[in-house]
Amino acid sequence: MIKSNLSKDAIRGESFAPQVNLSVPNEEIYNYPEKVLQFGTGVLLRGLCDYFIDKANKQGVFIGRIVIVKSTDKGDSSEFQNQNGLFTHCIKGVENGEIIEEFIVNASVSRTLSASKEWNAILDCAQNPEMQVIISNTTEVGIQLVADDLISGNPPKSFPVKLLAFLHHRWKHFNGSPESGMVIIPTELIIDNGDTLQEIVLEQAHRNGLEPEFIDWIDKHNHFCNSLVDRIVPGKPDEQITQKTLDLLGYQDKLLIMSESYSLWAIQGDDFVKEKLSFAQVNPGVVITPNIDSYRELKLRLLNGTHTLMCGMAYLLGFRLVKDVMANGYLGRLVTNLMLGELALAIPYKMDSKTADRFGRSVLDRFRNPFINHKLIDITVQYTTKMRMRNVPILFQYYREFGKAPELFAMGFAAYLQFMHVVKVENGKFYGESNGEYYPINCDFANYFHEAWKTGELDLKKVLSDKTLWGEDLNQLAGFNEAISKYI
Repeated sequence: MIKSNLSKDAIRGESFAPQVNLSVPNEEIYNYPEKVLQFGTGVLLRGLCDYFIDKANKQGVFIGRIVIVKSTDKGDSSEFQNQNGLFTHCIKGVENGEIIEEFIVNASVSRTLSASKEWNAILDCAQNPEMQVIISNTTEVGIQLVADDLISGNPPKSFPVKLLAFLHHRWKHFNGSPESGMVIIPTELIIDNGDTLQEIVLEQAHRNGLEPEFIDWIDKHNHFCNSLVDRIVPGKPDEQITQKTLDLLGYQDKLLIMSESYSLWAIQGDDFVKEKLSFAQVNPGVVITPNIDSYRELKLRLLNGTHTLMCGMAYLLGFRLVKDVMANGYLGRLVTNLMLGELALAIPYKMDSKTADRFGRSVLDRFRNPFINHKLIDITVQYTTKMRMRNVPILFQYYREFGKAPELFAMGFAAYLQFMHVVKVENGKFYGESNGEYYPINCDFANYFHEAWKTGELDLKKVLSDKTLWGEDLNQLAGFNEAISKYI
């Protein structure tokens, strides 16, 4: 029976869910200082990074809360206010043949601020001496160099310049003291995300004509860490599962999320970073090491790369969830052969084949998780950028190794091109059509493919040669065009 909405007062006054393993915060946590500024409200940050911080706080380690910056105007943050930043995290999975089920009321979030409406309040956070860490997940397209982006904007256009404005405000307030520097950890799924973000921030500092002393402070006293996040967090389950879960818990929660049990946050850093990120002490899933390349390549190429090549194909065949694809005999074998027989053999990083195979098989088990409803349509968001960053490097490495087109890769790539066949534009949104139903195409290159498919036929040679899409001319790969043509 639902008793009330999730809130601090509800937790104080009610005894919830005696029949489940529910972790709730103690009163002391609400008084912890704000130590983290987080750009992004998404489920991955909440289900992984915020999970680690909450877990440490409950053990009396780290002792710090998060201020979330809502960077876009999509949706609203009222539920965070209504629930005092609290949200329920349901963890379900299978490990070593045993079912894992855990329910957590996460209290790591202190407050949520809108960049468009509360920019000055965000800048005020820069004056907090307890603030130590900045985390971001603004998607793969968030870390970009945007022309004519000024720190005087209210707010600036791009995430890197928002970050620059925050750092400049902090530098001025603390008179450039070395100890006022921040540990900055982007989690966007791009290679060397920390290094890339730092380069853009420094370039924008020069373009904004900022003080040389400030630029020197950024370079010397702020730690931009490359990082990799790995946890399948599809977000809020469907309505039926959500209601069943809330009935079990005994309260209402508009921010409820669900994730698998597996978790990894690999952060490239030294002893100073380890000291600041003390939450790693109690979380074996947080790995702080001088080099994260092997973690990144395995996850990026095998988990994310397989997702990208299979999602469009499976969706066009009528499937909607990853677990249902894996439960289908034919497609389950196809995905397995794609991952282990093609992608694992062409990771563009020197790696032991047994390590790649072992990791790949563990990922396949995670894809089969019966408790996680991971929607294929969600994986297609920014489809083109994901294909380029995750899969094109593997394609070139496969040609270097074997001198021919990878067959199942070509099938997945053909399905991607077919998925990007825009048939309807409505209110600035793009749609494809499959089996009599329209589906959204949420990709920055949707209009490009709207034009490319306008005649009903795709000029494949032209698309493959477009370096703005792929960074390379894919026609130089002998037989790739022909392999795709078979399947389109």
